Amino acid sequence: MSTISVPVTTERPVSFPWLRRITSNFLLRRLLKALFTIWTVTTLIFFVIRAMPGSPVDIFVNDLVLKGLTEEEAMRRAASLLHIDLSEPLPKQYVEFLGNLARGDLGISYINRGQEVSTLIAQRLPWTLFSVGTSLIISFFLGIFLGMIIAYKRDTWLDHLLTNIAAGLDAIPAYMTAIVLIILISLVWKIVPAGELRGSLSAGIKPGFTFDFFGDVLKHVALPALVYILASVGSWMLTMKSSTVSTLGEDYVTVAKARGLPESRIITAYVGRNASLPLFTRFALSIAFILGGSVIIEKIFTYQGIGLLLTQALYSRDYPVMQGIFLVTTIAVVFSNAIADLLYGFLDPRIRVQGEGN
Repeated sequence: MSTISVPVTTERPVSFPWLRRITSNFLLRRLLKALFTIWTVTTLIFFVIRAMPGSPVDIFVNDLVLKGLTEEEAMRRAASLLHIDLSEPLPKQYVEFLGNLARGDLGISYINRGQEVSTLIAQRLPWTLFSVGTSLIISFFLGIFLGMIIAYKRDTWLDHLLTNIAAGLDAIPAYMTAIVLIILISLVWKIVPAGELRGSLSAGIKPGFTFDFFGDVLKHVALPALVYILASVGSWMLTMKSSTVSTLGEDYVTVAKARGLPESRIITAYVGRNASLPLFTRFALSIAFILGGSVIIEKIFTYQGIGLLLTQALYSRDYPVMQGIFLVTTIAVVFSNAIADLLYGFLDPRIRVQGEGN
């Protein structure tokens, strides 16, 4: 009896060399993921802000009516000044928005007539980066230093005092701290009049490399910066204390002490470096939220930063300005995540070794 062998054909799956190159390239994967995240968030923002009640024309007309104009006069003035056509379908507006965005055009502000959104952001962003960025760096390193002191002096009167202060500062909202400082400095102690605390520059001061300009800038940024520091240093202190206490119980710290290493080397090379790892990652992520954290404080002090610009755009429904600021914030968040990964790998050699092995 003869057996008949039937040939079995196995089809190989269609291979895509370009797809394999993309999935095997780490940097390219991260770049595509970042671009997809930015596109997704930008799309959501585009439709969400247009779902908000009221349009730029409605709010502009209402403001003019409150100032004494009739509704017909207000409508005519809005038509002649704003030049906004919101009657087009949303999909068409969205396609035009993406096309302009691909060319690097963020559009023209509705309320700040004739000014490009990119120009407005470029004018306001340095003020926010200077005030909030400087404060973040100061509060971060101050929190690390005080947190390590608390951990080494735990269960002492200094531990209880600084821990309670840190918990209190962390629990108080930033705007409450700002209001209390204004009342104390301007009304109670009468150090500086309240009017001189508003804005980012005094009237008549022109930007330039002069002592008058830099002195005036520091005078106006001092109180907002103090608010930022007080609002964030407590959290850094408590986090560093918890991380340091946990690190002090590790075996390698015990071994380092048994070997007779100097206490200063144990603090810096063993305890401090390992305990600060979570804080450095969080610090990189906090950089991205500088823009969002400045909204309320800049409104209170009328500080001419990106937060105040966003507040004004939200009130007037200035869609291009809102989209531009949220886009900058999204890009900052995405790239701060990438910086946090790289920073963690730089500080922790174990991460680098595993990454090289993989």
